[in-house]
Amino acid sequence: MATSSTSRRGALPLAAALLTASVALYMALVAFGNITDFGTNQQFVRHVLAMDTTFKDEDLMWRAVTSTGLQDAAYVLIIIWETVAALVLIYGTWLWARRDQQQARRISTYGLLMVLLLFGAGFIAIGGEWFSMWQSKSWNGLDAATRVFLFSGLVLIVNLLPSRQSDPAA
Repeated sequence: MATSSTSRRGALPLAAALLTASVALYMALVAFGNITDFGTNQQFVRHVLAMDTTFKDEDLMWRAVTSTGLQDAAYVLIIIWETVAALVLIYGTWLWARRDQQQARRISTYGLLMVLLLFGAGFIAIGGEWFSMWQSKSWNGLDAATRVFLFSGLVLIVNLLPSRQSDPAA
């Protein structure tokens, strides 16, 4: 019976560590890809902000950002955010590996919230709705953003589940 209880105590932190590591890997690869292949997603950001592949409704087009300088600044800020989120999640994963559950939970939460803000507020809300990305057949990243948002949200929930090992009353 003790073995079963012990394995259950270790299963949740292990799951949190591995899932956090998965999001950390994903964010690190995204940031790395955007840095080493700057032009591909630069075009994506430019088209979304310019709203040049939307329905071009005159009531919405005033929102378009057509300055390539502002578009590129936005893209660089996205890459910086992705890089910092990846580093925070890598650190959170390292803390999970060290079995410092309280610190790991806190740091991982910060990193996961950064990912959720980027993909939820940034890509789904601002890109999707404000810049009407949902209207574009060629520059629409809502499905990908939704997948990352949901996966990161699930990982956040797992990270925040109480485990017996971290519960002082257990």
